[in-house]
Amino acid sequence: MKPKCDTVVDTTRRGTLATPQKESLRALRAEEQTALERIARASSERMDRVRRAKALLAVGRGAPFAEAARAAGLRSGSTVALLVHRFHEQGVAALSIAAGRGRPPTYDGDARAKVVATAQRPAERRTDGTATWSLSLLQRTLRREGLPGIGASTIRRVLEDAGSSYQRTRTWCPTGTAQRVRQAGVVTVVDPQTEQKRG
Repeated sequence: MKPKCDTVVDTTRRGTLATPQKESLRALRAEEQTALERIARASSERMDRVRRAKALLAVGRGAPFAEAARAAGLRSGSTVALLVHRFHEQGVAALSIAAGRGRPPTYDGDARAKVVATAQRPAERRTDGTATWSLSLLQRTLRREGLPGIGASTIRRVLEDAGSSYQRTRTWCPTGTAQRVRQAGVVTVVDPQTEQKRG
């Protein structure tokens, strides 16, 4: 017969522990109540602002932080606690993402300039196996030359922003330019009516 083991049973249900409400929401001023209600109902507002407004209104009606978070679609009661603290400092401005928050651009100006400069130089026929750029070749080259995580969609977007277009030959070239063979060698010809043709 196996000896009995002492076990500790946690009788609290998962997710039901309330977030300690160290800081209660102060009484809303009339203009704050109106602004929060307008934002919570607005279909044209950013969803994150709508959720924060709904959470504050729920807390203002007396809901615990965890309940207000669930009602507004926020992660947890601690998220609402931080929101309440920001609201006390900033008022309705607390609904917006604080400066410096959010995902920073993946590639800075230098990296974008490198993408454009690489696309504008001729491909190395000896090392690349071709004299014209394709998206996949640009991606391999840029990854080899210091941008290891860059993807084809990012390259396409950077080049389009710089005024280049993807040709049917699967190569990139600046819009309104073409390569022509002359006696002196290959030259770039620019169409002076490019901007008019763009409409």
